[in-house]
Amino acid sequence: MGSIVLLDLMGGVALLLWGLHMVLSGVLRAFGPDLRRILGKALGNRFTAFATGLGLTALLQSSTATGLMTASLAADGIVSLVPALAIMLGANVGTTLIVQLLSFDISAAAPVLFVIGLIIFRVGGSSLTRALGRIAIGLGLILLALHVLLDTLAPAEQAPAVRVLLGAITHDPILCIIIAAALTWAAHSSVAVVLLVMSLAYSQFVTPEAALALVLGANLGSAINPLIESGVRGDPASRRLPVGNLLNRVVGIVIAAPLLSPIARELTALQPDPAKMTAEFHMLFNVALAALFIGPLDGVAWLLTRVLPEQTSPDDASMPRYLDDAALQTSPLALANAARETLRMGDTVEIMLRQVMTAIINNDRKLAADVSRMDNVVDRLNEAIKLYITKLTRDSLDEREGRRAMEIISFTINLEHIGDIIDKNLCELAVKKIKRRYQFSTEGAAELIEFHKRVRESLQAAFGIFMTGDVEAARRLLREKSDLRQAELAAADRHFERLREGRPESLETTSLHLDILSDLKRIHSHICSVAYPVLEAAGELKPMRSESTAADPIANLLSVPPQSP
Repeated sequence: MGSIVLLDLMGGVALLLWGLHMVLSGVLRAFGPDLRRILGKALGNRFTAFATGLGLTALLQSSTATGLMTASLAADGIVSLVPALAIMLGANVGTTLIVQLLSFDISAAAPVLFVIGLIIFRVGGSSLTRALGRIAIGLGLILLALHVLLDTLAPAEQAPAVRVLLGAITHDPILCIIIAAALTWAAHSSVAVVLLVMSLAYSQFVTPEAALALVLGANLGSAINPLIESGVRGDPASRRLPVGNLLNRVVGIVIAAPLLSPIARELTALQPDPAKMTAEFHMLFNVALAALFIGPLDGVAWLLTRVLPEQTSPDDASMPRYLDDAALQTSPLALANAARETLRMGDTVEIMLRQVMTAIINNDRKLAADVSRMDNVVDRLNEAIKLYITKLTRDSLDEREGRRAMEIISFTINLEHIGDIIDKNLCELAVKKIKRRYQFSTEGAAELIEFHKRVRESLQAAFGIFMTGDVEAARRLLREKSDLRQAELAAADRHFERLREGRPESLETTSLHLDILSDLKRIHSHICSVAYPVLEAAGELKPMRSESTAADPIANLLSVPPQSP
């Protein structure tokens, strides 16, 4: 009998966790790209930041997801530490709203939510409607899980062994806090643990004082997860936000723990229902913490900055800076991180492209060697980004997210190819020119510099297209591809004209001159690949495919959008 009750209890908790996951994933799929923008605009003052954190977390039902997005914005420098801490105070209050709602008996709504969610999910033609269906199904699962928990705990109330065990565990408030913190850390959800505590309190498995202590532990555990996840990062400054969030929880628990007995008596007198009393204490605790800390946030931020300064030692350039594994559970944030790392990889490629021409023109052997070594950084970043995207796509992505993942992989592959051309072709041509003491004619050098400048400008334009999806900029880039092809032919004609004139510099550097033009044009072709998915999404790629993409396998790959699971 005891084992069956335990299995039913575990099944109810698992169903509750899955329901919360369904709601979170549904909201992120429906509104994910806009949530980061909303957070970024909540910077007027700490009170608007608090309100934004509250509302967003009430929608997501995950302070962890809000914390990850806030931490990412803080790392970008978009959000300073004070409003970021205010957002987290609001996020902590936001998690209490669904607990308040579910403290009422609304389990009868579960079948209705299942039916509505299934219909919307099955007949929905867009990713938005399917995501709304997931949200409805997730809410239904939460209500059903609560019903299962209450039905499971009711008959177990008569089991003396169960009462003795829970009585021994929950007799000590400190032990209750530790147990609940460990459960919350394992479940990654304070909402689930608080709902479980409400069920235990409703069935009178735990005393009111023990229920409040368990709630304190759930609040502590929810602050431990982000700190552990940020601990793997090298820069101590990245831990300021989770440490600040943990700090206010610890202070609140230290203040509240000695007062649990009188608080439990007063709340029980005001609210006889143990489940509702537990939910109300959960909200009051977080509201009190917000009121206590919203004023002195400047001092907290100053302290965190002093204790956790920014890392000043130089980093290994080949180590990813933005590929945070903790963000993989939030696909829009993970894709934004991958895009940022891709831009960082692109910056390295741009430096290689700029410096290799300097090495060629000025016969700088050391610079050519430095450029060649930089290709190792590009290769390692490429592998890291592809591995990160692979981890992300293990979970289901909607069509838009799947397409963005493919765009990122495509651009990193093309950047890696550009690095290879610079390393294995242009750097070797620079070394060859230096060894043989060749010099370009004045006109030839000017032509190569001008051609190289246009390629670099196209690379800068490609970065903008990659981040914004600007259709007009994508059109201009492909027009530049056609113009550059004509410029290559014209430069080659002028070089042959100098050969016919018998210029000695042109005779010596014929092979070098033409090879450099050819390699720069190949680089430009890889740069232009970023325009294809943008124009395809706008319905403009097919008319250009015969002219621009026949020899571009990446563009052909992207022409097949990923299937939404």
